[in-house]
Amino acid sequence: MSISDNLKKIQKSLSTRVTLVAVSKTKPIESIQEAYEIGHRDFGENKVQELCDKYEALPQDINWHLIGHLQTNKVKYIAPFVNLIHAVDSRKLTKEIQKRAGQCERTINILVQLRIAKEETKFGLPYPEATDLLAALKADEFPNVRVVGLMGMASNTEDQEQIREEFTILKTFFDEQKALNSNLIQLSMGMSGDYPMAMVCGSNMVRIGSAIFGSRNYN
Repeated sequence: MSISDNLKKIQKSLSTRVTLVAVSKTKPIESIQEAYEIGHRDFGENKVQELCDKYEALPQDINWHLIGHLQTNKVKYIAPFVNLIHAVDSRKLTKEIQKRAGQCERTINILVQLRIAKEETKFGLPYPEATDLLAALKADEFPNVRVVGLMGMASNTEDQEQIREEFTILKTFFDEQKALNSNLIQLSMGMSGDYPMAMVCGSNMVRIGSAIFGSRNYN
């Protein structure tokens, strides 16, 4: 099946309330263009340089999502145009986004990343630290940063009950925080391997790459 066929098939499987971020990392301009030509506009990249290169080469009405771990020294490169930063996992990074957004005279949308997986390799804030950062964002400590939701990545496991538990705990925390801050509208959970479960657990934003673009060659 073609990229456009894969994309249409996945779109049909999603609820209308779910935003699909097509993860285009490592994929060529032509592949993104094919998805763009059937109307898709939300694309996710995890490397800043690759994101900047694609931003320059592709149509300007694309909504670019930075989905990978973001180093503070790279924020300045994407601050002028990024639509949503998915993986904000520290106050230090938030301060840098605030600084660069202010310089660009714009407000940058972010998701606060929670560490929901049992794996130590996963990034994200523990729940207590996330609570503190969300409180600071709500108190307008970072006026050029708008938190619009939360993000979490489940453990890489075949244990469906564990994945369900991780997603459910994050959804509960999201509901608690949304009651305190009405700006929280996005719950980003789920990738190619677990997005159906994520949607059952309440996700309204999924990040899907290989199921759209095919497997990746990292060589």
